Amino acid sequence: MSLSRRGLLAAGGAVGALAATSAAPAAAHAGRGRVRTGFERLAADGYAVLAGERIGVVTNPTGVTRDVRHIVDVMHADDRVDLVAVFGPEHGFRGTAQAGGSEGRYDDPATGLPVYDTYLKSGRPLADIFTASGVDTIVFDIQDAGARFYTYIWTLFDCMQAAELAGKRFVVLDRPNPVTGRAALGPVLDKAFATFVGREPISQAHGMTVAELALLFNGEFLTRPVELETVRMTGWHRSDFYDETGLPWVPPSPNMPTPDTALVYSGTCLFEGTNLSEGRGTTRPFELLGAEGVDRRWAEAVNALDLPGVRFREAYFAPTFSKFQGRTIGGVQLHVHDRKSFDPVRTGIALLVTAKRSWSGFAWRADNWIDKLTGSTKVRTLIDAGADTDEVVGAWRDELAAFRAVRRRYLRY
Repeated sequence: MSLSRRGLLAAGGAVGALAATSAAPAAAHAGRGRVRTGFERLAADGYAVLAGERIGVVTNPTGVTRDVRHIVDVMHADDRVDLVAVFGPEHGFRGTAQAGGSEGRYDDPATGLPVYDTYLKSGRPLADIFTASGVDTIVFDIQDAGARFYTYIWTLFDCMQAAELAGKRFVVLDRPNPVTGRAALGPVLDKAFATFVGREPISQAHGMTVAELALLFNGEFLTRPVELETVRMTGWHRSDFYDETGLPWVPPSPNMPTPDTALVYSGTCLFEGTNLSEGRGTTRPFELLGAEGVDRRWAEAVNALDLPGVRFREAYFAPTFSKFQGRTIGGVQLHVHDRKSFDPVRTGIALLVTAKRSWSGFAWRADNWIDKLTGSTKVRTLIDAGADTDEVVGAWRDELAAFRAVRRRYLRY
């Protein structure tokens, strides 16, 4: 029996992709089996779902096997897959771009495959890119962070919509929600505030996987549903945090370095909508918050609320880029000590309320970006009117209950 070099490479990739079936270290969470991603299950089935079709993959550096080989490299080396194109989101396919950037159109040096840029493209222009690429089926495999304003889920939405316009089939390979899938939290987007950080009315922390979101998008929001197939994970439970999955963490974007970042992100990203630093340019983005003139009074004020699962430390830091670059500023660092009871969205609101009350320099961004992040004017106007944390959180109770009822129909784990 002889194998081509491509076949030998594929065999090596399959070993990595299917490592869940061989002897390996136990998962970090005692008593739980290791999680097998959608890609692992796709490979285990010999890529049968993709047989006979020309394939394009929407992915980024997070699209990796258990042995951290990129799925594009694995599939390109496998004779069973006719991979003809790659589509890169924000930050790019290989992840070379910072926030708000992409890699543009180029040929991937490692594989020779054409890489097309999807960032900020949607509708007919994106459909035309899919058509020009010559693909029959588009595969999506990107690690999400669990928040409505994390743009990869809207890349998913836009690509599904464009695939339908172009007459293409769409396959979603599932990965874990890193902050669990236990609950939906926070305000629900008002469609009047739809942007690329929120296309459709879902909650601020959605508590869903990307495959579940794809089913929700197809069933509730796409005018014409796309021909959709999802490849589920095995071994994942809705209560699992990322470090309990046994999977390697690859930062899905430059300022999402660890699962700890994702844990707080759906709340503290709201500081993008203020004149305070959200910690970009530090080693703890979204865990460090601050501005010039902020002192110990902010940490004291928010600690006095006794929020579940978290404490706040007076902190001083100098961001290397973004807001306050190179200047030492004061603020807080979040220390989550009980992640099961921690509510990131409520915590984010409490931090906004206490920042405004304890620091006279507090201001919203002039473009009211906070309204895009929260999905309406409610949070901003309530805080400006002097509302406390409970009043702000109570303002979205009914809309969140309605979304939770819809969400429940699309949960698969």
